[in-house]
Amino acid sequence: MRTSEVLRSSVFSALIALATLGAVGQAMAFDDKVFDDKTGVKPQSSPWAVFQFGFSAYKSGHKEQAVEAYKYAAENGQIGATWKLARMYAEGDGVTRDDYAAFKFFSEIVDQDVEPGSPEESYVSDALVALGDYLRKGIPGTPVEENDVAAQEYYMRAAANYRNPNAQFEIGQMFLKGEGGVKASVKQAGRWLQLAAEKGHAGAQATLGNLLFQSGKVVRGLAMMTAALARAPAADQPWIRNMQEEAFAAAGEADRRTAISLADDILTKGNNGDQ
Repeated sequence: MRTSEVLRSSVFSALIALATLGAVGQAMAFDDKVFDDKTGVKPQSSPWAVFQFGFSAYKSGHKEQAVEAYKYAAENGQIGATWKLARMYAEGDGVTRDDYAAFKFFSEIVDQDVEPGSPEESYVSDALVALGDYLRKGIPGTPVEENDVAAQEYYMRAAANYRNPNAQFEIGQMFLKGEGGVKASVKQAGRWLQLAAEKGHAGAQATLGNLLFQSGKVVRGLAMMTAALARAPAADQPWIRNMQEEAFAAAGEADRRTAISLADDILTKGNNGDQ
């Protein structure tokens, strides 16, 4: 990871850690200063203090209070609060799931003037990917219609400006399939997938492995898919497993054994099989 990326990640983690400290050590103090159980957020409260109170309430299981606090903080310029609201509505976490409400909150975030390198860039990067995901399929019963071209534009902003690995993976997939207004190009797809794979994106690692397998680099490709399957989050395991098992069945016994050994080496050394 580049030094600049480490610094940005550290700053973002520090913000969350600060909120956590506020949640653990000052929850009651924030409750007295910014929130009343009957009237809600007190007028003229500090948006940052309300954001911290919202985090405290959320962690304590008082999600209704958290939503109210986040809304106040968001209306007063706290991007992190807007992001928390977007995620809660997108996942039905403490509120009734509402993808259109989430879409609007994510849109508010990306409309902010946040430069790459800002401590808040992680919120914008994630919001861009979320908007791309929504536009890829549309949101039934709302004005948000399926629009691959618009989705590609959001992914590209996140991939190019913020080096978001999820966005880089999606751009790679679009180049593979010729979607989102781009011309199909294995070369361009490989470029974006490689960038995501270097950041540990299991889906990108598996897709690259499959491309290598299909191009005749059987052992290396199968090893990369096998290692990616072991690293993949639960949501991605089914499609990666299907891809890996199909390749495994097509490979010869000797290649299978060598690929398994190489996959173990990849997992042990933490590389992508490029060496």
